[in-house]
Amino acid sequence: MLSVLLSTLISSNLAVAAARELKIYGTPRKMLDATWQQRVDALGRAHYVRYDESTATALGEGAKLLLDNYGGDLRKIRHDDVRARLREIPRLGPVGADIFCREAQEIWPELRPYLDKKTLDGAKRVGLPADAGTLAGLVGERDLARLSAALVRVSLDKKLADQVRAG
Repeated sequence: MLSVLLSTLISSNLAVAAARELKIYGTPRKMLDATWQQRVDALGRAHYVRYDESTATALGEGAKLLLDNYGGDLRKIRHDDVRARLREIPRLGPVGADIFCREAQEIWPELRPYLDKKTLDGAKRVGLPADAGTLAGLVGERDLARLSAALVRVSLDKKLADQVRAG
């Protein structure tokens, strides 16, 4: 759900706030059972209003797809082409699939190392190796998701990148 919310051209703070509001619909079954208006209202409470109606629709459609194709259990795609399966979910394009894989590598070891272009851009910004293999070797496997998240943050925030380089 968070990967879908982060995939739109909206601030990450609003997407996270929306995910918090939608947490009560934290399973595909609960998301599908919620009315479209309940999803819109939850998005609205989080000020995720620019895409609230279309996102509410996409979340319902995504929940239906997950229930129909995977019995509501996303873990069933783990040993498949994860990015391709994720892209079947409405509103979850390449960016959203990257977001999901960066985070899921912490608990799905078969995704490691998942250091996408956004992560490597962050590495370049702070003077770290921009080669995925070399970069992955700088931390233990269990820390790759945190490293990736941190590097994405500096890829998006020049001031933060400057602080890291100076620090």
